Order: sequence, then C-alpha cells, then structure tokens
Amino acid sequence: MIEFGWQFFAVGIPAIIFGGISKGGFGSGAAFVAGAILALVVPPGVALGIVLPLFMLVDAATLRPYWGKWHWPSAKGLMLGAVPGCIIAALLYAVVDADMFRLLIGAICLAFVAFQLARARGWLTIKEMPFRAPVAWFAGMVSGFTSFVSHAGGPPAAVFLLSQGLSKTAYQATTVVTFWAINWMKAVPYAFLGIFSWDTLMGSLVLAPFALLGAWIGVKAHHLVPERLFFGLTYVLLVLTGVRLIWVALS
Repeated sequence: MIEFGWQFFAVGIPAIIFGGISKGGFGSGAAFVAGAILALVVPPGVALGIVLPLFMLVDAATLRPYWGKWHWPSAKGLMLGAVPGCIIAALLYAVVDADMFRLLIGAICLAFVAFQLARARGWLTIKEMPFRAPVAWFAGMVSGFTSFVSHAGGPPAAVFLLSQGLSKTAYQATTVVTFWAINWMKAVPYAFLGIFSWDTLMGSLVLAPFALLGAWIGVKAHHLVPERLFFGLTYVLLVLTGVRLIWVALS
C-alpha cells in the first residue's frame, strides 16, 4: 500500500511538474527526473507504475502542438529499435531486485549530468552525420531498455538526434512522437509484470493535474525561455537523487 502522506506529495508534485515541462518543451531526455525523484519515497517499481500513465497523458497533450514537425526516418528508426530493447528490459525486470534498479537509476542520473556537462564545456562534441538506419535502431534499442527500467530513454535518443542536426522544434517533435510510441510499447509488459496496481493508479490520478500543468508550461516556454536555468536546477536534482539512490541501494 502506498501512503499518500505529505512526503509523497512534497516530492511527487514538483518531480512530476519537472517531468511534464521537460516532455512538453525542453527535450534532451531530462523528463526521467520525475521517476528518479519519486523512487526516493516509493519503491522503484511503484514509481515506474505511477509515472508511465502520467507520461502517456503528457504525450497525448503535447503531440498536437508538434504534429508533423518531426524527422520521420529518425523517429521510425528509434521506434523499431526500441522493440527489442523493451523485451530485454522486461526479461531483466522479472529477475532483478529493487536495489539493483535503484543502483541503475542512480547511475543513469549521474551519467546524464556528466554527459550534458561534458557537452556544455566542450569536452565532448557530437558531430553531425547522415541518417543511417542501423545507428537509429541501436539508439532505439538502448532507449527502449533504459526507458523501460527507469523512464530514462531520452539520453540515448538525444545523442542520436543531436547527430542529425535537427532544429530545436524538429528535435522536440521527434522526441515527443518517439516516446509516445515507446510508452505504449511498455504498457502491456508493465501490466503483465505487475507494475501497475490500484495503488499506482491512484498515485497517477492524484498527480495527473500536475503533469498536465508541467506539459502546458513546457509547450509555452519552448519558444520563449532559454533552457539553461531549467536544466541547471534539473542537474542539481539529478545529482542529489542519483547519489541518494545509489547510497540506499548499497547500504
């Protein structure tokens, strides 16, 4: 049973708003901060079950503003690759305990921040390259896997999409339609694995307005607000969350 006390709401509300903002207008894969932070107050599997319906709701809300603006070859390649990635992750989920997932989510948090800082400092550059289907499939497979286990499919997809030299809007639109499809892929195995429950459904319902609020802010801010401040705060949250999850997993 989930206790919907003040800790759940104090952590869950800002986390889901952040996730909605990222999915709605600030791509770069930071939406998974919602699930990672929520995993601080509920088991990782419960966090997965709460966040997926919320992300699917945000997908539905944000698909229209970006409709038809995506780069379809990239989106299709990522979707096709995500299928085996999700299958592998589902098989792993059935045999791995919660602490292993806390460790994995914490490591992804820290790796994402390190990757973004390396890009910002110029230590890592991603060169533009022509579209190649096998590269898209591989990126999709990694995205499908990380999305299934931690809703963190954004970073692998971001590396591939950044290499395609897309505009900001085309990049965001491709991200939106890709993860709309991947989230639907995850829903059926989540149900079979017991990740969804009445508790997770209630958690999703009480947080749904805040997910939509975040998505609305994200879409509105996409053309108006620079991402630097938003991501600066997000990176701090991810580092603190990652360290905490790793500490709990190893203790």
